[in-house]
Amino acid sequence: MTELHADAVRTLRSWSVADPDQDRLRLDYLDHLADRPDGMWRSSLPAHITASAVVVDPAAGRVLLTLHPKVGIWLQMGGHCEPGDGTLAAAALREATEESGIPDLELLTVDGAPVPVKLDRHQVRCTGKDRPENTHLDVQYVALAPAGAQALISEESLDLRWFGYDQLPELTDESVRELVALARKLTED
Repeated sequence: MTELHADAVRTLRSWSVADPDQDRLRLDYLDHLADRPDGMWRSSLPAHITASAVVVDPAAGRVLLTLHPKVGIWLQMGGHCEPGDGTLAAAALREATEESGIPDLELLTVDGAPVPVKLDRHQVRCTGKDRPENTHLDVQYVALAPAGAQALISEESLDLRWFGYDQLPELTDESVRELVALARKLTED
């Protein structure tokens, strides 16, 4: 078991959530990790853990989304865990920083520690067009951008744009809308 695997188990065990659907997902993720020592890596099929973060600028009431090249819709930043990631939170922050081009992001914390805010299980084809679909077990965080942050598009995105919380693009999905609403609520309280 890797340090990252152990951290994912700790993170998911300690995360308490009132929503019964989210709690069922949390338990499913823990079952996956118990069954799969390789469950953090892209090579783990038919499912693996991923980490993402929705980047928000609370001072301006805006969210940064990326137009994903494979699925063609606006999503939060995120992706596969890498061997250098010591924690799920570190993986989410690395992905958000790489994909946004914003160097000073900070994850939203509770009692001084970054915590997930949402889980999302979705089907993808991340191993190539000729390979079967697999499942991403995404652990989602909120990344806080400094006021007035400027994003810099990377090669992992077709486009990168700031949107007002109430002006999300049509080409996004319900999961992203829920994540943005949750991020807004958590950063406005």
